[in-house]
Amino acid sequence: MGHEEHRIDIRPYDPEADFDAVHRIWVEVGWIEADSNDHKEGLRLFASDYEGLVAGIDGEAECYVATGSGTVRHTLVDLPLSAVTAVMTSHVARRLGLARQLTAMSIARDAEGGAMVSALGVFDQGFYNKLGFGNGAYEHWHSLDPADIRVPVTARLPKRLSRDDWEELHKSRLTRLRGHGACNLDAFAATRAELLWTSNGVGLGYADGPHGEITHCIWFRAKEMENGPWNASWMAYKTTQQFLELMALVGSLGDQVNLVRLREPVGIQVQDLIRQPFRRSRISEKSPYEARTRSAAYFQMRICDLEGCLAATKLETAPVRFNLKLTDPIEDLLDADVTWRGIGGDYVVELGPDSNGERGSDPTLPTLTAGVGAFSRLWMGVQPATGLTVTDDLVGPADLLEKLDRALRLPVPSPDWDF
Repeated sequence: MGHEEHRIDIRPYDPEADFDAVHRIWVEVGWIEADSNDHKEGLRLFASDYEGLVAGIDGEAECYVATGSGTVRHTLVDLPLSAVTAVMTSHVARRLGLARQLTAMSIARDAEGGAMVSALGVFDQGFYNKLGFGNGAYEHWHSLDPADIRVPVTARLPKRLSRDDWEELHKSRLTRLRGHGACNLDAFAATRAELLWTSNGVGLGYADGPHGEITHCIWFRAKEMENGPWNASWMAYKTTQQFLELMALVGSLGDQVNLVRLREPVGIQVQDLIRQPFRRSRISEKSPYEARTRSAAYFQMRICDLEGCLAATKLETAPVRFNLKLTDPIEDLLDADVTWRGIGGDYVVELGPDSNGERGSDPTLPTLTAGVGAFSRLWMGVQPATGLTVTDDLVGPADLLEKLDRALRLPVPSPDWDF
């Protein structure tokens, strides 16, 4: 298929004209099942709540990208976020660059609308780096026998939760205890569609709010209901005591469920709560219920508003002032009439209690040269400056790098919300 033979047009998603084609794309890439009414309704809700762009070939949508508004937390400050929630291309439109072009246009649109950061989950490393994204920190997923959980509390009788509780479940996620790097997605479809896409969904939790609101809960999708594995799609709680009660609740499933998979929460080392983790791992090796821990950096982020992000950065350190020469590859993917052109250029940056950045250069200061993905990782605290010089696009004098290592000693960032 060549561009010269077919008409390609890029346009906003139209639910009347494009839904059937977008549904077909989702089925083709394996995200939903063709014959599931729940999956189809979940997609309809998803597409109606997010901003979508499609690339049509001869009038038929063959590529779809969606983003949604939200926030990302940097230390204690919530910044406007553009969450890239879907990027997919049909079987007939691969290798045309449509997904990359639509994603770049979506990021630019959201940046013009006030998003300071963009984030997404990757299908693999490398593709989104060409749009200025950089790897996030490792996420740890524990596969464990719930009977091995040991916590100093006993779980009360929980409330059974279902997909009909989507509104309260979404609110509980938005108000959960969050750490550095945590993301919130505004659209209710972020939760409601997920519930509809869940096979064998199991929700358990507690409604301890002053008006009966859900305060802490866990939502599972079960591969096999009787013995598991059960996968925890999310866990939401407002206090660490509530977290312990949820872990005790998971432990109570151990009479029947042989394996539960859950993400390690920020600030918690789940291994501390497991009885004889290495012994269990050895004796279960290669079984359907193998206990183990996996880690991967499958989230990526990039700064979209450097001055805004730096102005919101509060660091308990002596000020570090330097020139920043920043390159941003997204500019080459944007049409000439797009106002936001990425954030490449020369800046004078100060990191400290009152951080800031402004266009320009100061010949008296040392210079840091970086790609936007590498600098975004540095700013978020994914890796220290000295490490990024080894594996990413970041170069600077040794004394400046050491000062940046000391200044940006941040907690491990975690989005704590899959999208």
